[in-house]
Amino acid sequence: MPELFAYTDGACSGNPGPGGWGVLLRAMDGERIVKERELSGGEAETTNNRMELLAAINALETLERPSKITVVTDSAYVKNGVTGWIFGWKKNGWKTSNKKPVKNVELWQRLDEAQRRHDVTWKWVKGHAGHPENEKADELARAGMAPFKPGKGTP
Repeated sequence: MPELFAYTDGACSGNPGPGGWGVLLRAMDGERIVKERELSGGEAETTNNRMELLAAINALETLERPSKITVVTDSAYVKNGVTGWIFGWKKNGWKTSNKKPVKNVELWQRLDEAQRRHDVTWKWVKGHAGHPENEKADELARAGMAPFKPGKGTP
């Protein structure tokens, strides 16, 4: 059975500003790539953290059946949030330890629901450090952002 990996990234031009998310989905049989799929999208007015979350969400939501998958992200916000902070947030009614509402709560809830269907391992990698799959996810995120950047297509 092939191993599944999702390499995810978000990008934003300004924060907030136009943003994009990208996912490289890869099924591996040992060292051999069995199948690859690229996903991307974007929004006109968003933040980098929202795009990082949407990349992870879309990676998991696109899987048609429950799967064992490793999600690789360069976002400490996503990795720390989904593997640690989220448990306290849920226990506290989606409030932080300071009793403030969790930022991006609707995306965290969507990510929580999406990962519940799967056996997910979360892995952090340093961004922009020459990791080929992370660089590809970044390229996809920038492509997802491109249609929303001001002046796009104007002389």
